[in-house]
Amino acid sequence: MPIPRISPSLRDGSGRPLVIGHRGAPGYRPEHTEAAYRLAFELGADAVEPDIVATRDGVLVVRHENEISGTTDVADHPEFAARRTTKRIDGVKLTGWFTEDFTWDELATLTTKERLRKTRPDNADYDGDGRILRLRDVLEIIDEESAARGRRLAVVVEIKHAHYFSGIGLPLDELLRAELEASGWADRPERLIIECFELGVLERLRAAGTAAQFIFLLETEGSPPDDRALNGRAARPYSWYRSDEGLDWLVGRVHGISVAKADLLSVARRGFANGTTDLVRRAHQRGLAVFVWTLRPENRFLNPRFRPTGLAPVPRGGEAAMWGDWPGEFRLVLESGVDGIFVDHPDLGVAARDGRDAT
Repeated sequence: MPIPRISPSLRDGSGRPLVIGHRGAPGYRPEHTEAAYRLAFELGADAVEPDIVATRDGVLVVRHENEISGTTDVADHPEFAARRTTKRIDGVKLTGWFTEDFTWDELATLTTKERLRKTRPDNADYDGDGRILRLRDVLEIIDEESAARGRRLAVVVEIKHAHYFSGIGLPLDELLRAELEASGWADRPERLIIECFELGVLERLRAAGTAAQFIFLLETEGSPPDDRALNGRAARPYSWYRSDEGLDWLVGRVHGISVAKADLLSVARRGFANGTTDLVRRAHQRGLAVFVWTLRPENRFLNPRFRPTGLAPVPRGGEAAMWGDWPGEFRLVLESGVDGIFVDHPDLGVAARDGRDAT
């Protein structure tokens, strides 16, 4: 029997799509910091999305990647210089410092910094102000903000590199279940969404009875790392899951899918968006929810149709950092009927969803 689609109790009662603070509010503060998460709720987000990876001693920490040199000051710590190494993560060769080579106590000595320094140079003013958070810290922030604002705020936990971490003896699904139990989040399925680019870990969590709603993340290209490790070239590509056959196969396995913005926009010559695809309609026909990532206002991230130039003073980050016609792009995506949008600037997402200007 199909599992139900995304819970309406997560919404505001009017059926409007969720506005999800992608890593908090990284358009205004360095990602995955306490300041970014609290600001996301201040700006109206319905939920936030922490990415989780693990430390050597099995603590779930919130980082977009397990390689942390781009978002922390680890390179400035001589005591950790020897930890710099090269690894292959999900088929990609990376050099740097990795969370699984540190204990939590060691990571807690680091401070955070802005990742997108050229696009968001103002955020670099907050370098050094934040510390790495554990998942339990983010869940505590959500509880505090829910109480303060009188709202049932939610979390979208993204599991990163599940197959890789299982292979080194750090099964993220088991660590997550233990953390949810310890944090009092084991029985909040209406407020807990778990997502991953790998289906296997979601199926294991479901089989273990985890009370959550499960979203399968789909890249535009490639195939899931766990499927690729098991089946090699026979692994199903992400594009297959967006087909009618693939959507049919997902029914009963997950509550929905989360796709890149490019997979919702239909394009004409030179890549200019001229409408939306039928993906949301086809998913909804099967009872599957659809989330989309990531809506951002800077020209660097906008579809070419929405990148006007020469209309405003050039900011510190240059033309790529200028804000283009983000309301136009955000509205077009929302017109597809999506159930949730991931945004770096939650106030802009709320404004677009609610049909008002952002001030």
